[in-house]
Amino acid sequence: MSEIETLLVQIRQEAERKPFPVDLPIYQAAGKNPADAILYAGNLKSQICFFGRDLGRDEVHAGQPLIGAAGTLVRKGFYLAMNKQAATSPSDLQTVCDRVLLTNTVPYKPPGNKAYSTEVKARFRPFVAQLLVMYWQGTQIITLGTEAFKWFTPYTTKAEMDNFWQRSDRYEAKLPVTLQWTDEQAKQYQRQVELLPLPHPSPLNQRYYSKFPQMLQQRLNEFEF
Repeated sequence: MSEIETLLVQIRQEAERKPFPVDLPIYQAAGKNPADAILYAGNLKSQICFFGRDLGRDEVHAGQPLIGAAGTLVRKGFYLAMNKQAATSPSDLQTVCDRVLLTNTVPYKPPGNKAYSTEVKARFRPFVAQLLVMYWQGTQIITLGTEAFKWFTPYTTKAEMDNFWQRSDRYEAKLPVTLQWTDEQAKQYQRQVELLPLPHPSPLNQRYYSKFPQMLQQRLNEFEF
């Protein structure tokens, strides 16, 4: 069993240890075990990670984060930046996974469209942190929306996080943070990364939805492909 497979087993064991809200009808319709985590998609050697809030219906059915309406917008933008031309098929969009990591604050789908509670995020934080600290090799994390960005609050000071979020240029600026993960022997591991926040690309986000493609391209122009 690989280290990632072991991590997925550990997440399932935590999910089975104590009940928490999961959108059971969606998992049943997809023929999926609601205790099985959909932790990430993409390449652990990639430079860039897209970090979202949690899974939706399409993500459960596909077994991948960021593949529904909002995720498709992200994938289209990344494909355009990577290839200098628009994607023309779902298979084109799937090639994005060769160059990026896609993950969320919690590797499960909450009922409805409500974000998971602070308690649920805390339960699964060690596993997501382990993914980012121990297995992913990149340093640039593009967060999608407020919930995703503020998941990283424990890795800097609250003042730094709040001050950054209040900046008028927060969607152009970067925030360095120190990710941490502690193993079962209480040994602590750390990694320096940079957060590049963007608004959530949901069609319900009326303020930013139409602007998101251009904002994403501005972010991605900082990288070489």
